[in-house]
Amino acid sequence: MEKINIFWFRRDLRLEDNMALFNCLENCREHGLSFLLLFIFDKTILKNLKDKNDPRVQFIHNTLSAIKEKMQINGSDLRIYFDTPKLAWNEIINEFDIQNVYVNEDYEPMAMKRDESIKNLLIKKNINLKSFKDQVIFAKNDVLKKDKKPYTVFTPYKNTWLANLKPQDIASVKIKNLERLALKLEPQKMVDIKDLGFKFSEVKNSVKSIRKKIINEYKEKRDFPGLDATSRLGLHLRFGTVSVRKCVQVAYHSDEHTWLSELVWREFFMQILYHFPHVENGPFKEKYKKIKWRNNQREFKQWCAGKTGYPLVDAGMRELNETGFMHNRVRMVCASFLVKHLLIDWRWGEQYFAQKLLDFELSANNGNWQWVAGTGCDAAPYFRIFNPETQLKKFDPDFIYIKKWLSDFGTVDYPEPIVDHREAYNRALLTYKLALN
Repeated sequence: MEKINIFWFRRDLRLEDNMALFNCLENCREHGLSFLLLFIFDKTILKNLKDKNDPRVQFIHNTLSAIKEKMQINGSDLRIYFDTPKLAWNEIINEFDIQNVYVNEDYEPMAMKRDESIKNLLIKKNINLKSFKDQVIFAKNDVLKKDKKPYTVFTPYKNTWLANLKPQDIASVKIKNLERLALKLEPQKMVDIKDLGFKFSEVKNSVKSIRKKIINEYKEKRDFPGLDATSRLGLHLRFGTVSVRKCVQVAYHSDEHTWLSELVWREFFMQILYHFPHVENGPFKEKYKKIKWRNNQREFKQWCAGKTGYPLVDAGMRELNETGFMHNRVRMVCASFLVKHLLIDWRWGEQYFAQKLLDFELSANNGNWQWVAGTGCDAAPYFRIFNPETQLKKFDPDFIYIKKWLSDFGTVDYPEPIVDHREAYNRALLTYKLALN
């Protein structure tokens, strides 16, 4: 058998500016090897997705189909497996004479556990697993305080992040010799999405483009959900169909740096999850475990369905349910309403967003929910409670967003508010005070 390297796609579904793929090809060129592209549809992940019409699976399937087609045109292929990673790798090892496996790092607890397991499996077969930083600019221990401890407050983290940034940190890498070095293979048919246990999804995905006009006007317009004024790149950053280095290049050299701050927030929450993995299942601050949540099931269902009687909350939830997207400002209002107005455990909302958001990322979803709930490391104080009516007047005064998503708004069919704002506000303050004092 021909000796080869393997590049394993995970959260980096692109053939350009890809760090591990770049290093894989460089090693192939240096040692006269061919390479094979690989993707594993992980059964352990897919079985936990409740919606069998999940647009994220469709997005991955579409992206892989395009890569597979490109490789087949050049006489190679993208090999796709549908199994647990360990069983898939046992099959791959038996089929090919593998020298090195190249991957880009993933910092989520389950992913790190998976990678450690596969690394140990490969070591037993005398195969090297080589990993690279690709989904972030700074990771793990790249940005630490002077005492070598991780930051738990965003602003000093951001300041150090920016102070540490050098041109080489955001320089793109050019993928060369892809066609020439690819292993020649008989083409295999793309796995059908039905065979994965899913249905074809009609939900449209956002366009993969970094719109400079949006970035330059981000601070001025980003809070108005009726405008097309956000990047809509969350999905692409989540699955790596766009390079974060390219995003930071554009953000850093733009007229306004608010969008750059959002990219830094993303990395801040990633390093919080990495250094403090307990946040995945509970509050960063221990004392917040004492909060007595009401956890009213009926009210939770009304929130999920967008039937709370508060237009901005309802519009956001209906947008989420229909498209898998929700405007950033509206996410905060919806989350605050669930936690503070209804006193429902933030983890209920976090889980619902995880099921519905196309751009769901564990660290950001967890970090933002804990920020709103006041339970996180760098959180809004518990007494900050968004007034959804004031937020509506301020950010959608002409009801552009509301009318787009609430067909029953202004009619007899639109529900009455399920809770009075002032009563809910006082109840939340009292509940938090009793738990924290």
